[in-house]
Amino acid sequence: MQKIWAMMWKDARVRFSSRSELLFFLILPLLFTFILSGAQFGGDGDNRIPVLVANEDDSELATELVAQLTASKTVRPELIAASEAEARFGDNDHAALLRIPAGFGEAVAMGVETAVLDLTQAPNNSSAIAAQQAIQTAVGSLGQAATAARNSVLVAEGERPFATAAEREAYFAEGLAMAQTAVVEAPKRITVTQPEAAIGGFDGAAHQSVGQLLTWVLIPLLGTSGYLAFERAQGTLRRLLVTPTRTATYLLGTVASQLGLALVQMTILVLFGVYVLRVNWGNSVAGLALMLFLFGLASVAFGVMLGTFTKTESQASSLSVMLGMALALLGGAWIPLEIFPPGMQTAVHILPTTWAMRGLSDIVLRGQGVAGVLLEGSVLLGFAALFFTIGVWRFRYE
Repeated sequence: MQKIWAMMWKDARVRFSSRSELLFFLILPLLFTFILSGAQFGGDGDNRIPVLVANEDDSELATELVAQLTASKTVRPELIAASEAEARFGDNDHAALLRIPAGFGEAVAMGVETAVLDLTQAPNNSSAIAAQQAIQTAVGSLGQAATAARNSVLVAEGERPFATAAEREAYFAEGLAMAQTAVVEAPKRITVTQPEAAIGGFDGAAHQSVGQLLTWVLIPLLGTSGYLAFERAQGTLRRLLVTPTRTATYLLGTVASQLGLALVQMTILVLFGVYVLRVNWGNSVAGLALMLFLFGLASVAFGVMLGTFTKTESQASSLSVMLGMALALLGGAWIPLEIFPPGMQTAVHILPTTWAMRGLSDIVLRGQGVAGVLLEGSVLLGFAALFFTIGVWRFRYE
């Protein structure tokens, strides 16, 4: 154990022998996290999905639809004139554009099946799907009340015909108001319990915070291959042959030092996200710690394996950066996997970063705990075992 601690201390001193290492260990990760994640925090505290609404209908039903969207916990409607809709939507600041056409309220009141809304979703925007679902929920609630009011008119008309069309419309309006009140005050048959992280739909700031952590921790852990190549070139590994130090002890010390530094780096990035950027990193400390540890373990194991295929330190360093960025991108660390084509979404599950991002997203964005990430954690542990096995099998002192 004393040898392992000595090697851990040696590796830490070698890594931070140059002050430039702090640039990649701390400064750049915090800077990129702030730029990509911090740009999405602050404001008025309303993190609902912004949706443009162009109401071209002056009916009570159209007004009620807008009111329901305003009360939604998912979307934040912004009323604009129809003439400004296209220009405002082209700014790419909103997830969707909803047009309420003239005659919508009348069509709903009459039960016309062709009463439609015009919803345009922003391309490559994962929040647009959540916005669509929220709008469909509001329309469904409105349609339910309108159907009840329409049926009440038919029943009343069957008993005593209305004297005028105005009387019929007034009866419908009264029935609609009563139906809407009944829908709102109806007892809940199902109680839905959501973690705080799951309320409000997709959280872009949290996704970017997780993605930047994964990227900036993965690259130096893959860079473990550079340390192995450096010590081979310097003859350090050859000198180990004349000492009672076993290969397993040397590799364990190298892995422990790199993994320990990675855990420190990840802790700093998480605390920065929580206390500076106000990013919700979930409610399960145990689940988060488990996923971060297994991600670090799989990554450093990948670095050990990579070190057995590279011959020089410069070769290992270049390959670590290229592989780290590629794995982060394809694993969904930079952009959500939902934006990828369906075939690509399936194919990238061969990568450890995909499982790491999936597990961390379950904790941070979906409020899962240890039980919810057992599958992802098991897969990462399997990757670590595979990479370590190949690395030890191919390990050479020269």
